[in-house]
Amino acid sequence: MERESFTDRLPVGERLPLPEDSLAGWATFPFEGELRVRPLQPPVLPEPDRAGESGPADCPTCRRPVTESLWADENWRLDAPGTESRLPATVLLQPRAHHDLTDLPPALAAELGPLLQRVERALLTLDDVARVHINRWGDGAAHLHFWFFARPAGLLRLRGTFLPVWEELLPPIPPAARTRAHHHLATALARTGGTAYAP
Repeated sequence: MERESFTDRLPVGERLPLPEDSLAGWATFPFEGELRVRPLQPPVLPEPDRAGESGPADCPTCRRPVTESLWADENWRLDAPGTESRLPATVLLQPRAHHDLTDLPPALAAELGPLLQRVERALLTLDDVARVHINRWGDGAAHLHFWFFARPAGLLRLRGTFLPVWEELLPPIPPAARTRAHHHLATALARTGGTAYAP
């Protein structure tokens, strides 16, 4: 008997109904008004390669000099994506060597938990930060990267899973404030090891 795949059960090309108790009713949902769910597209198999899928020579993270990071030690780097921020800070923690989570060597995996804590603690020392959200998706790049989103204090609508969406919608913070936050993070991390590169 042929096995039915997950996608075989989906109404590809059709619009799914928006449930009455959907996330659109959550207080943190960024949008209002009438919404429609986009039609599902047919599966693309095999999936297209992610950036860096074929190795370090094809990887934007591996090609970026570590001196362009905010902070780095011998195994890890902290980078700021893009040139704008819409939250007190948005940063990426990545191994310096080309790994994804599935092939992260045990020694680096053992460093990861304490390092996630260090970065979160540094972000919480920024002014006006209430919480830090840590996310790992991995659909765009093969080089392991963890996103850190610093949620502004008091903005309760920004709580929870929609913070990355709000980060795209808010006005950019002034470049000087972004530079100060990056310098603060880099020096806070460097106090317990590694090198601060942020100006």
